[in-house]
Amino acid sequence: MNNEIKLLGFYGSDEVYACSAWTSTSREVTSDKRERIPSLLKMLAENGHHTPFEKSSLHFLVTSDIASHIHKLKHRIGVSINGESARYKELKEDKFYLPEDWKNIKAVSLTGKYLEKHNGKDWYDILQTHTEISNDLYHAALKDLEKTLGRKRAKESARFFKTYNSQIDCDIMFNWRSFYHFLNLRNKPDAQKEIRDIAAEMLRLVKEIPGDPFKHTIAAFNL
Repeated sequence: MNNEIKLLGFYGSDEVYACSAWTSTSREVTSDKRERIPSLLKMLAENGHHTPFEKSSLHFLVTSDIASHIHKLKHRIGVSINGESARYKELKEDKFYLPEDWKNIKAVSLTGKYLEKHNGKDWYDILQTHTEISNDLYHAALKDLEKTLGRKRAKESARFFKTYNSQIDCDIMFNWRSFYHFLNLRNKPDAQKEIRDIAAEMLRLVKEIPGDPFKHTIAAFNL
């Protein structure tokens, strides 16, 4: 299945950020000050005054491959993440991701008696078969290991059969400052395609929030 992203909820807006910036003067929002919000946010963004942008929450549920989950964990700043763990439960759904750009690319370099028979097949199909075998091994190993090692150790070690394209659910929350940091790392041409697609979809969902509460913030950060 494809990686999936849902926006569960949010708090904050352009006006919330502006009011935070105005704390040292006056937080009262007059019609004149409301008109100045776009230019204020642009000035704050361009000059690195990002503390006011911490006054928000963007809450997502992400179903993604483990490789992308690692990208979410690495180099993060101010991000709250709680991921599905195979240490505490058996992953019975066997969700996994298959890269669409692998379709119609034929295997020609496989060697050895177990692999060379697959030459001529699509790498997409080979990965699917490999993943399904790995999932079967995971469940069988868990069952057999449990008899000797106990349920806890069986669960945490049988997952070694799980492949990097296995999907897990992840609950992730950003403030705007941390969200911008994430986008600056992951919504870039040199980022891995899968995490880039996740970051781009997150931004799309935020842009489409009814009422457009982050319109001027998005413009201020050139997103």
